[in-house]
Amino acid sequence: MDENSTIDELKRLKDIAGKSIYGKGTGKLSAQYGGQVFMKYMVPGSVLELGPAEGIMTEIIYPHYKNDYTAVDGSVFFIDSIKKRFPDIHAYSSLFEEFMPSQKFSNILLGHVLEHVIDPVRLLKRCKDWLEDDGVILTAVPNANSIHRQAALEMGLLKHLDDFSEKDHRHGHRRVFCMDTLKECFQSAECRVLESGGYWLKPLSDAQLEKDWTIGMLNAFFKLGEKYPEISGEIYIVAGKV
Repeated sequence: MDENSTIDELKRLKDIAGKSIYGKGTGKLSAQYGGQVFMKYMVPGSVLELGPAEGIMTEIIYPHYKNDYTAVDGSVFFIDSIKKRFPDIHAYSSLFEEFMPSQKFSNILLGHVLEHVIDPVRLLKRCKDWLEDDGVILTAVPNANSIHRQAALEMGLLKHLDDFSEKDHRHGHRRVFCMDTLKECFQSAECRVLESGGYWLKPLSDAQLEKDWTIGMLNAFFKLGEKYPEISGEIYIVAGKV
């Protein structure tokens, strides 16, 4: 990226970070559950987490990999917070497109990253270069075919399933994935998809769920999403080198 593009993108990320609500309510619970899902597929060794944001997923995974854990985020605010909470983490404020690690990693985590970046295929190619030969790339993104988005379509709140909702705009999303388009990105980056699935069977908006649902009810629907990945709120892929 040229200097002006870098400055514009850093300003954009600063603005998004200032409005982020991933660390609250159902957003926080989703990140925590996503961390538990990732842990099922992670391999021993090192971790590179791209886009830790509030560090919700970091809290789940870091205790198991604290001897070699690196975090990178474009937001200085988020990285300063990560450094204070996890002093042993190697934390860097950088655009992913400009990050130049000095090592390869066993696990590369992209929790809610690919929907934000300018070029997801290019980023996946970079991740593949940073990956150990037997390592894994793990990504999770919101699902365009989620049942709550399908309900919004029926209600006329969305014209198409891949339209941006108000929350998509708030979080600075550049695209909405379904499983097919997510897999296409990995295939274009010449990565081998090892596992795929979903979690969080989300029937209503976050505001509605946070108002009336208990933690027990929410946890049950997080688990149900693993049984019905095609309509789950979140979809994920685990990939390796070809």
